[in-house]
Amino acid sequence: MNDPRPLAPAAAKAVPAREDARLIETDIPARLDRLRWSGFHTRVVLALGITWILDGLEVTLAGSLSGALKDSAVMRFSNLDVGIANSAYLVGAVLGALGFGWLTDRIGRKKLFFITLALYLAATAATALSWNLASYALFRFLTGAGIGGEYTAINSTIQELVPARYRGFTDLVINGSFWLGAALGAVAAIVLLDPAVIDPEAGWRIAYFSGAVLGLVVFVMRFWIPESPRWLMIHGQPERAQQIVAEIEHGARHDGSLPLPTIRLRMRSHTPLREAAHTLFVTHRRRAWVGLTLMTAQAFFYNAIFFTYALVLTDFYGIAAANVGWYILPFAAGNFLGPLLLGRLFDTLGRRVMIPLTYGTSGLLLALSGYLFSIGVLSAQTQTIAWMVIFFFASPAASAAYLTVSETFPLEIRALAIALFYAIGTGIGGVIGPALFGALIDTGSRASVFAGYLLGAALMLVAALVSRRYGIAAERRSLESVARPLAVVE
Repeated sequence: MNDPRPLAPAAAKAVPAREDARLIETDIPARLDRLRWSGFHTRVVLALGITWILDGLEVTLAGSLSGALKDSAVMRFSNLDVGIANSAYLVGAVLGALGFGWLTDRIGRKKLFFITLALYLAATAATALSWNLASYALFRFLTGAGIGGEYTAINSTIQELVPARYRGFTDLVINGSFWLGAALGAVAAIVLLDPAVIDPEAGWRIAYFSGAVLGLVVFVMRFWIPESPRWLMIHGQPERAQQIVAEIEHGARHDGSLPLPTIRLRMRSHTPLREAAHTLFVTHRRRAWVGLTLMTAQAFFYNAIFFTYALVLTDFYGIAAANVGWYILPFAAGNFLGPLLLGRLFDTLGRRVMIPLTYGTSGLLLALSGYLFSIGVLSAQTQTIAWMVIFFFASPAASAAYLTVSETFPLEIRALAIALFYAIGTGIGGVIGPALFGALIDTGSRASVFAGYLLGAALMLVAALVSRRYGIAAERRSLESVARPLAVVE
């Protein structure tokens, strides 16, 4: 039955002290999962989605501004310098994800939201004041560290606050909103790099500074998001978890036909790293292999192509740096429409169908378009259309990598798992990709660039096969049934 009335507060009750004062029995996960979509969930999507919009703005500006940095009388970047700076950003993201991921599981999701965003704001503003390659790379490194921490906290929060029936679609759309920011960044680059509007030497600096200003809006919106009740109930704060869930339930509709099973937990202050490592690489080693494969493939595929997008257009198609933004707009549209239009299929057809489909399709299409690029039959316009179609499938695939890792490992190590596989995947695929493609583009050889595209396509096809063989059918299932919390007591 679909009962429109608010839910009555239910128990997160402690087990009698004589048995164990650290044990609780709670139905909080079930209560969160049986909720219908409400205004609270919409606010969560807005607050988290705007963060990714900001990230999209940041990354797109970096890609679009590469031509301006090469032309700058102060910076004088080469293509290799552009690749090095972009790799510095990704190295920062890797290390930030690891450090902040560990802290996210230890001190909570909400606190990390503000720490990582403050770092991002300060570093982005500092990037606008860069005076050479070393300073620019340092500030990009720190910006990446803030964004890396955001990945872990945000994806953990999505999983733990959104009901199971909406989890896949919501995760993909929030991560896909990155591309709304990419479109905004492209438009900003068109204006800020137009010599008729502003001096290009000042334009790229204003672009970065504007990103920091916009981040202040996100900082305020973060107050809409509570701490995860699932995290609180394990970390010794069941009363606060109960209060937050009651507030979420106030005025919400729920599916009264769903049962409210309870789980018994032993509260803990933290999870030892040894236990986390054993869980990741022994208990769930097959899931770890899937997560690592998906993360590595999408990181190389995305970062190698997107961070050198402007270089391909300027070096091989003769597009002026000031006009690159026009070509990013349709690319961004394809990337956002993919999760929006295909996202619900991840909750209906399921993960084991859609993840291999999107990975495999994008890999095959990249190999085909790369061949057409190598023989010189594509124009700047048809190349952009090809990329738009490829990333219509690649965008939900990449988001599904984060979805897979964040829902298939226990709550106590969820953020750390996201951080670890993001870090390894980005370290292998993402950091190498931009520098490699920068060097390949510098050769001026279409065949060399095509070889890089083939490598990206092969990684995506391998990931599709691994996901199909070993992936988990997690759609519409509670997180606790997909991956039992380590604190559960039988």
